[in-house]
Amino acid sequence: MSELSFEQMLEESLKTIRTGEVVTGKVIDVKDDEIVLNIGYKSDGIIPRNEYSNDNSLDLRTVVSVGDEMEAKVVKVNDGEGQVALSYKRLAADRGNKRLEEAFNNQEVLTAKVARVLDGGLSVVVEETRVFIPASLVSDIYERDLTKYAGQEIEFVITEFNPKRRRIIGDRKRLMVARKAEMQRALFERINVGDVVEGLVKNVTDFGAFIDLGGADGLLHISEMSWGRVENPKKVFKTGETLKTLIKDINGDKIALSLKFPDQNPWADAAVKYAAGNIVTGRVARMTDFGAFVELEPGVDALLHVSQISREHVNKPADVLTIGQVIEAKIVDFNEADYKISLSMKALQAPPAPKEAAPAEDADVADVDVEAVAAQLAEEAPEA
Repeated sequence: MSELSFEQMLEESLKTIRTGEVVTGKVIDVKDDEIVLNIGYKSDGIIPRNEYSNDNSLDLRTVVSVGDEMEAKVVKVNDGEGQVALSYKRLAADRGNKRLEEAFNNQEVLTAKVARVLDGGLSVVVEETRVFIPASLVSDIYERDLTKYAGQEIEFVITEFNPKRRRIIGDRKRLMVARKAEMQRALFERINVGDVVEGLVKNVTDFGAFIDLGGADGLLHISEMSWGRVENPKKVFKTGETLKTLIKDINGDKIALSLKFPDQNPWADAAVKYAAGNIVTGRVARMTDFGAFVELEPGVDALLHVSQISREHVNKPADVLTIGQVIEAKIVDFNEADYKISLSMKALQAPPAPKEAAPAEDADVADVDVEAVAAQLAEEAPEA
């Protein structure tokens, strides 16, 4: 029996490896673009930068040190230069695929950082495996600009898993819809008409503001924004501000809100302040052809009819009044049931002085003795 040479015995003592196998080795050298591993084989293993990370600018010396132990996947037993081509990235991807497959089967909620914002959605990485979340599945509302998600950690579920076609789809919208449904259920269980609730102004329109109450939106209509008159809601409220409102009505999943708190109702003591006969000061708020509406205080308007503006004839209010003008008037009627008050400026104006009798035009005529003239005429008349 022939004796084996030292080289043959050494070679036989070394393990054999195959393409696709996972090996463990110790780092014996690190350069900026490659890692050299002693894997217990006759040749060292090499991990180039592009097989360690997708970041082509990464300096491997910042993440790996000599002496570290690493696992890697065999890409080629002989890379053409007598060394073993290894990949850390592919091993991580295999493990990532397995992790994502488990999450897909169990519908597990995953958390990952957004790696890239794409034209059609977001790309996240789970254990070196990319997951694509289409724009339509990023949120439960349409979002034109997704750049705000860059670098953020988000939660999602895997709704499609096909690694062979490199198609792994995530869904964040499903989680948001489910959570909002739960929040909505909890909200409607605890609120009642008449409650005062706090929310965030979500959107302001010409007709009102939508308030996020945490689970559902409530509508604060323009007519419920104040006891006074609101011309433009966008000048009163700002998106994102916190607001306390009164729940006026709940109809199914619709919530009507109000800022007309009963204890602030200006009509509560109006019967005393605006009793007939009282003299008040107000601001001309708006005008029509038949009269002017005067704001006595926010929420209390009174009508000054065109016939009550002046003792002189007024064709239309705009001929003598202007919007914003402050006037003084007398309350001539108070109708608490219909919230109507009538004013008169004319009642405060002094009546015109009486006209003097016109003087006689001819004093001689005034002194004529009518009876004497009649007698004279009778004597001068011819007999029949």
